[in-house]
Amino acid sequence: MIRLFVALRPPPPIRQSLLDIMEGVPAARWQDDEQLHITLRFIGAVERPVAEDIAVALSHVVAPAPAVALAGVGRFEKRGRTDTLWVGVTPHDALAALHRKVDQACVRAGLEPERRAYLPHLTVARLARSAGVGFAVDPWLAVHAGLASAPFPLPHLVLYQSHLGRDGATYEPVARWALDTPRGT
Repeated sequence: MIRLFVALRPPPPIRQSLLDIMEGVPAARWQDDEQLHITLRFIGAVERPVAEDIAVALSHVVAPAPAVALAGVGRFEKRGRTDTLWVGVTPHDALAALHRKVDQACVRAGLEPERRAYLPHLTVARLARSAGVGFAVDPWLAVHAGLASAPFPLPHLVLYQSHLGRDGATYEPVARWALDTPRGT
């Protein structure tokens, strides 16, 4: 089985700006440079022939390359406990449209449609269930609430393989396709 997801990779200066804010929360497992991406569609574990069908379907996605900007920070919670810190991106419309096209390609390859609401973001940290650091997250959120950047392009659609290990996941790009770049960018 191969564990896959589809994402967009921010340019190096944006990734560096994210790495620069990754501190100040005890017990946080901060993402490294290779893990920074905007997920468009989590696929999960599939057999190799299905993975190949997905890659073929994704190669036919035609869409403009979105341009987004960093916009604030937030958290995801499970059972009332923060388990993820993220950085938001805006505007959502182009990303949501690309998400729908990627989802349609995955459905053509035999997957079920995505049922979860799509919230574009970049995960910057994960918090272990045992960390008990909910109170320590609030100061980080307050300090970085106004995080913003100039718009930046996301010119490539990337199919990643996720390898789970003791220290978390590592991501390996397995295919990449250029998106159409609008004129004037």
